Amino acid sequence: MTILLSFFVIKQKTTFNSCLYLFLIYNLIFLIMSEQIQQQTAPNAVAALVLGICSLLFGCFFVGFICGIIGVVLANKGLTVYRANPTQYTGSGMLSAGKIMSIIGIIFGAIYIVYYIVAVAIFGAAGFAYLDLIEELM
Repeated sequence: MTILLSFFVIKQKTTFNSCLYLFLIYNLIFLIMSEQIQQQTAPNAVAALVLGICSLLFGCFFVGFICGIIGVVLANKGLTVYRANPTQYTGSGMLSAGKIMSIIGIIFGAIYIVYYIVAVAIFGAAGFAYLDLIEELM
């Protein structure tokens, strides 16, 4: 950027023109930067990403299943708002990543819940068989 500014200053012979060019270039840079600053992070992007990470970390507990469901809901709401006006927001990648991680966390949580139900059923049946064995011995 400084090379561009110095080019305009060297090329112009008068001080007024060089100052005018510098002023116009400065204002153009300011407008471009202010437009980028005005873009906000998509709504619920950070929350969806954090809940997606938590659903993966706590996927082998019931907490991961719940975090995953909440993360998917927030990511869907954020993606809906983002798709309505994509020029106003940034961070759609965080929404997508949060949604994907939340779905994977839900799958891990569901597998754990099924495993827990099967384990309780097997150990419960084994416990009843053990009680019947003890009654026969007495």
